[in-house]
Amino acid sequence: MKEQSQKFLDRALDSIEAAEGLMSMNKMEIAAGRAYYAMFDAARAALLACKAPVPPEVAKTHSGLISAFSLHLVKPGTFPVELGKSFNKAEDLRLIADYKGDPLEADDAHWAVEQAGAFVDKIRAQFFP
Repeated sequence: MKEQSQKFLDRALDSIEAAEGLMSMNKMEIAAGRAYYAMFDAARAALLACKAPVPPEVAKTHSGLISAFSLHLVKPGTFPVELGKSFNKAEDLRLIADYKGDPLEADDAHWAVEQAGAFVDKIRAQFFP
């Protein structure tokens, strides 16, 4: 299980790096998407690392993973509420960019990348010391 959680954390770190590179290329929508996926993979890593009782099929869906993360880590106070909220907002930005086709403001994309970095850093420090 530790090997699987580390794999997800490594993917999250790769996504942060990709998001930062995309920002420098002015690819705001794609950068925000990568930022969200960094959070998604980091959340999966944290749930595995803390051995939360989450069925694998739930952890593979966006809504299921976000709900499980909130239930097992945010609500009990194990993970900061503000970073938990940023996970939800990053998903909203990804949905806008990917499905509505609306352009994202540069400020929104920068916020998503910044929050994803903080989210992943917190998970790495807390669950992978």
